[in-house]
Amino acid sequence: MSNTPMAANPLTRAVLEIDEYASGLGWDQPARLFALVDTARLRNQEPALAAQLGLEDESPAAGLTPIEQDEIPAGSPLDEFLGTIAWPDAVVGCALTVERLMLPPSAESQVPEGLGEKKLAKWVAEHPDRQEVRMTVAVLRDGARESALRLREKDSATEVLTGPDLVPGLAEALSATFED
Repeated sequence: MSNTPMAANPLTRAVLEIDEYASGLGWDQPARLFALVDTARLRNQEPALAAQLGLEDESPAAGLTPIEQDEIPAGSPLDEFLGTIAWPDAVVGCALTVERLMLPPSAESQVPEGLGEKKLAKWVAEHPDRQEVRMTVAVLRDGARESALRLREKDSATEVLTGPDLVPGLAEALSATFED
């Protein structure tokens, strides 16, 4: 039984379920990609798979089931990898969980001018106000979005921040995987 809070929105529930799963794996994990499928359709069309996933006893209104995909290739830039994805029709959405370093907005004025990508990453990694964050972002084919953010220093299910516009760039990249 999941400890995921019951959210009214199936997409929010899926994002929180993925966040809980990623939390159970600990920190310093690679990015993970998930297909989101309609649970009722999965039970109906793939009963053996639904049983394997423990979904046969789920309520009919269970919503979305996240299915983890193969590991994202190491060393491949995330945006380039996402550009190679094409989903079958049975996939109604997708989600990604990834860990990053972030700085508070107050640190923006401190960023040195003219840093390249590698030097900027090094500067952020050495900044005293940096925070490690796990971002879980999900999108549906219809354009719906949801995100969950968990700070390493506040690693608790009660401290997870959710909202549709928390990581807009990543949501855009995931939405692009559904474009023809």
